[in-house]
Amino acid sequence: MEPQVASDGNLGRSMNVVFLSPNYPPEMQQYTRGLAEVGARVLGVGDTPVSGLAPVVRRSLVDYLQVPRMLDEEDVIRRVHHWLRGRSVDRVLANWEVLVMTAARLRERFGMEGMDPDTVRGFRDKQVMKERVRAAGLRTARSRRVRTVAEVEAAVAEIGYPLILKPIDGAGSANTWRLDGPADLPPVLRAMRSVPEASCEEFITGEEFTYDTLCVGGRPVFENVAQYLPPALVARTREELSPIIITVRDMDAPKYGDGVALGRSVLGALGMGDGFTHMEWFRTGSGEAIFGEIGCRPGGANLVDQMNWSCDIDLFREWARVACFGSFAASAERRYNCAIIFKRARGQGRITRIEGLRSFLADHGKHVVADQLLRPGSMRRNWKNTLLSDGFLAVRHPDWDTTRRIAEEAAERVVLHAGG
Repeated sequence: MEPQVASDGNLGRSMNVVFLSPNYPPEMQQYTRGLAEVGARVLGVGDTPVSGLAPVVRRSLVDYLQVPRMLDEEDVIRRVHHWLRGRSVDRVLANWEVLVMTAARLRERFGMEGMDPDTVRGFRDKQVMKERVRAAGLRTARSRRVRTVAEVEAAVAEIGYPLILKPIDGAGSANTWRLDGPADLPPVLRAMRSVPEASCEEFITGEEFTYDTLCVGGRPVFENVAQYLPPALVARTREELSPIIITVRDMDAPKYGDGVALGRSVLGALGMGDGFTHMEWFRTGSGEAIFGEIGCRPGGANLVDQMNWSCDIDLFREWARVACFGSFAASAERRYNCAIIFKRARGQGRITRIEGLRSFLADHGKHVVADQLLRPGSMRRNWKNTLLSDGFLAVRHPDWDTTRRIAEEAAERVVLHAGG
């Protein structure tokens, strides 16, 4: 017997929502909370033992299925299908990039409303994504799908240097490489030996921004623009930097208009449904807006927290309201620019001291909304594996230039040291 799938979102009863991986990554805990707060009965599926679930997750779930390996898609689908037999289920949701296709396949199996696998493929497969965006007449980087060394060499000959090589279904800038000439190719190919498919793309020079939305039926009910300082790939390759991301208060400024228009068009080209999107785009020196890539999920690295701090709202809960009932209840007024500054300790081992934090807080403490720096005694994180690195500071201010100046001061003045 298949799960009984409701055709209407509410039907005068509690909505049953399957949420994949409610405990990990850690920000998923807030989406789980949001679902419970809008009245959903949350059925969690994850590979975290029940004893390891965060208290907020345990409070928010009405049931939980522990699976051996959350990323074993076929096994998860089989187990969830068996677990849900005979139950009424209204939604299957996922906000972690690697699980959005699993959720789509479960919806398809159950005949449930929501984005289907082919639509989600347009947000996961970077080559399909760019082909669909180009077919809509939108500007994006030239690219080719590559699976072999010969295909990489052919793509390089067609596109030319500099170029980018990255996994076809990757997230963020993980395992993404810039190649400036023939000498760069052999070591990059060795580093990507375990990647079955990649996208070989034209390298776009310019400022890098995000376009983030929360959509109902593909129409944005909340929009956000943020700037990467420096561009993400530079931040991923230079350990000495303190990467900064700044959300924009004045989205009507001419500098962002073409990017917002591009983003809205991309949503239509890819058939977006309900939920978050996170897009990256470039503004060249000539002012042209060029599409980078997009995911049908929220941005990582505390970007949703930044958007919350920018507007004094709770987008974790508003996403849940959108996903369950197709409505957005919060004010979308943008009150602040908000900057997050990620820190990387100097040295290896455990954090031994933090230099400059006390004086920075004395000067700018009233603008600081979060201090999540690792404290002395904590072990350094591997900065190549997580943008969060060794923690972050977040600041906000109504004026863009002031926000950037304070953020750059944090990047320069606050230094974490490690050793031993």
